[in-house]
Amino acid sequence: MARDNFSNDRRATITDVAREAGTGKTSISRYLNGETGVLSTELRERIEEAIAKLDYRPNQMARGLKRGRNRLVGMLVADLTNPYSVEVLQGVEAACHAYGYMPLICHAANEIDLERRYLQLLSTYRVEGVIVNALGVKEETLETLTRGGVPVVLVDRSVEGVITDMVGLDNIEAVRMAVQHLVNQGFDELLFIVQPYAQVSSRRVREAAFRDTIGALGVSGASGVSDVSGATIVLDLDNDETLAEIDGRIDAAQRRNRRVALFAANAPVALRLALHLKERHGADWQRQVALMSIDDSEWAELAGMTTVRQPTYTIGERAVEFLHERIEGAVVAPRECLLPGELVVRASTSAPTPRGST
Repeated sequence: MARDNFSNDRRATITDVAREAGTGKTSISRYLNGETGVLSTELRERIEEAIAKLDYRPNQMARGLKRGRNRLVGMLVADLTNPYSVEVLQGVEAACHAYGYMPLICHAANEIDLERRYLQLLSTYRVEGVIVNALGVKEETLETLTRGGVPVVLVDRSVEGVITDMVGLDNIEAVRMAVQHLVNQGFDELLFIVQPYAQVSSRRVREAAFRDTIGALGVSGASGVSDVSGATIVLDLDNDETLAEIDGRIDAAQRRNRRVALFAANAPVALRLALHLKERHGADWQRQVALMSIDDSEWAELAGMTTVRQPTYTIGERAVEFLHERIEGAVVAPRECLLPGELVVRASTSAPTPRGST
């Protein structure tokens, strides 16, 4: 057997293993690719000993590129501080493991320029597919990938001009279900609180669904309701002036003997509102104003807040499933998979006490 002249200052290569085992690189490649039936027992043992001695670890990227496959998929996430993103990511990771992919997670931190840079970077890594949950990514940015034949699946948000698979919540039905719950509980002044939504399709859909649902309730006393009103307030999470506007609307409605409920478009908005309401009204803030939200964060149960729970884990799994089918060559029309939410009722939307009661 050849003398061990491998230096511990660098990683072992396939050439080092071949030298240590006293054979050629072709035999080592066959061993690594599972073609052990063409190797003698004695040669297999020598190769195993050489690999163990040199602590050889194959360069999976290089091997994958040589075969035209590297099993890498990218995931662009707009905001990892949002519990929704973390839960979707858990489903993505589990499905990637099941299909044998390695996910590359790119956190854009709600920065449009960073989204563009990450997508360009993923193309240089020659990923086999990309899952995109982005803030304001543009059609031309995704074209960098799609022109090269890289399949793309969108999560939660569509991109104008891009026709591809998309997986997310059935936002229209989720909003309708939430509004109907509030109305059934006796609330007649509903405020839909949403972050700036011009660039985010899911927010736009939820806001439009809120207006449409309120409008439908007012037609001929639909569902037995004749006097429900609603308004949309755009909340910049870092702007306290908007919170002051919300307080003013609540106070004005209550002076008119209206029963007010705040409907947060997502978990970050709900958390900002809950903290503000607690600061303003104290620990029993829920006796003053009802609050519910789309997204069922862990803290929502602690706060006793009613939510529409998204099937986040399943959304992540389904996105990888669609991506895998495209990677394997499926040629089908673009699919839109909208999954139902689940109403989780807690104390924050208990039926309000009638005015004048004690």
